[in-house]
Amino acid sequence: MKSRELFDRAIKVVLEHEGDGFTDDPRDKGGPTKYGISQRWNPDVNVRDLSRGQAVEIYWNRYWRGRRYETLPDGVGIKVFDLAVNLGHKTAVTCLQRALLACGMKVAIDGRLGPQTSGATGLANQEALMAALRSEAAGEYRLRVERKADQVAFEKGWLNRAYA
Repeated sequence: MKSRELFDRAIKVVLEHEGDGFTDDPRDKGGPTKYGISQRWNPDVNVRDLSRGQAVEIYWNRYWRGRRYETLPDGVGIKVFDLAVNLGHKTAVTCLQRALLACGMKVAIDGRLGPQTSGATGLANQEALMAALRSEAAGEYRLRVERKADQVAFEKGWLNRAYA
């Protein structure tokens, strides 16, 4: 599948998880946010007035292109991208790498989505890998709440995202 085709499927998942309303929760480290696009990480964007189409193009240009998600099997690529939007690219890939280890695949845990990680992902049992990836993501979210207690307000939503 071509990169933009897989992205078009992945962005539907992301927007379903992120929602389409404007939020400005003081506990949210990203600050004002709309469609999951945060003001803090996108200071050049007027988040309050952001359209859905503009958000999709920001995701394509800033969060997808050059990250190699299309080198992964479709379901895994979509899941890793969705997690990367919320956890960051390196953390999401690290979750994938830990999940691969849990599935008996030998990969370096370096947070880089290179040929070794992509190749191992293609060889792994996809059902077992997705279960392990969901578990790793949930663990990462739980650690974030443990490190910063004020983030507990987001835990239920994060865990729903991890296990989706």
